[in-house]
Parts: sequence; C-alpha cells; structure tokens
Amino acid sequence: MTTQRFDWVGTIVKPAVFTAALVPLAALAWNFFHDRLSANPIADITNATGIWTLRFLVITLAITPARKLAKLSWLSRFRRMTGVFAFFYAALHFTTYIWLDKFFEWQEMFDDVAKRKFIAIGFASFVLLIPLALTSFNKAQKWLGGKRWNALHRLTYLIGIGGVVHFIWRVKADLREPTIYAVVVGVLLLLRLWWLIAQTRWFSHAGQRKPLQSSQTSPSASQSFSNPVVRL
Repeated sequence: MTTQRFDWVGTIVKPAVFTAALVPLAALAWNFFHDRLSANPIADITNATGIWTLRFLVITLAITPARKLAKLSWLSRFRRMTGVFAFFYAALHFTTYIWLDKFFEWQEMFDDVAKRKFIAIGFASFVLLIPLALTSFNKAQKWLGGKRWNALHRLTYLIGIGGVVHFIWRVKADLREPTIYAVVVGVLLLLRLWWLIAQTRWFSHAGQRKPLQSSQTSPSASQSFSNPVVRL
C-alpha cells in the first residue's frame, strides 16, 4: 500500500501566499475607513494600487528565474496566482482613476491619454493584461493550445516594461524607487534572453551532429579493434 505524499505547498504555502497578497488591500481599506490616509485619499489609493500592481508583476517575472536558479520546481505553482493578483490590483488602480478621480468623464480621460504619456502607457499595459487574466485558467490553456498560450503570455515581459516606464514618467523628480524596479525587471529579462540564446545554440549544435549512415559497410571484427568507430 502506497502512502500519498502530503502536499505542503498546496495545503499550507498557497493559502498563506493568497492571504498575504490581500494584506495590502486590507491595510488600504482599514486606513481609508479610519481616516488614516492623507489629505488626498484618492491619490493615496491610486499610488498604493499602482505600486502593488508593479510589485506583483515583478514577482511573477521573478518566479521562473528563481525556479531555475534555486532548482525549486514548486515555485511555478505560484505564477498564475501572482499574475492574477497583478491584474486585480491593476483593475483597482484603473477603477480608482476612472471612477474616483475622473467620475466617468470620458472626454477628460481621452484628453489625459492623448496629452499625458504616462497615462497612455499605463492604459496600454492594463489593456494587455486583460487577455492574460481571461486566459489564466486551465480550460483556456487547453482551448488555445500550449504554443499559442505561451506566446500570448509572453506579453508579461512587455507589460512589465510598460509598468516601469509608467512609474518613471509618473514620478519625474525622485527616480530612485522606479530605477530599482527598472534594474530588477531588466535583470529578469536579460536572464531569460541569456537562457534563450543558450538553448538556441544547443539546438543548433545538436542539429549539426550527423549520425553514422546505416548504409556504410560494417567493419570486420579484426578491423574494429584496429580502427574503432566513434559514435557521437
């Protein structure tokens, strides 16, 4: 009788990570309802949801490199969760802007997108997040097929860059914090590029190796000792 291994990741770690991912929202709600935000609460909510969107994007981008470098395969089980939370906080960020800040004044928002480039790139990044959130489930992956699903979800790289640029253009003056995010995202993307180049070279070298032709005449027993055949 075989004993089933205890799934400590699914039973303990995933619920803990899920709960921790909701802590920023809970803290923001607590501060809002207890009047602990600044004189401009809309700006506080916008900034908080925006920074947590970027943080979850960075965490999502970091999972694969961390899994490969640390050889912890179970980390990949959190990639979907962190990606969905990135969309969740992005949706709150966007909703705060169109509802609390602009009161659904669509013309004013269109003017913002046209005149303020940090809003334009932020809006574009959010739009790119939508299909990733809608296809984050197993049924969507099966419907699209592995190759198309992977190709679609590589938009995460572009969204990560867009999020950093949005932050830099929004801050303008003190660039220390957005620079940190830019460096981290840059390193994570360079790691992926390096692995891709290494993998491409490996396949290229493997394709150049030609197996021995079966039509060649096999050497005799006496020849095989004096002139051995080396197989690659």
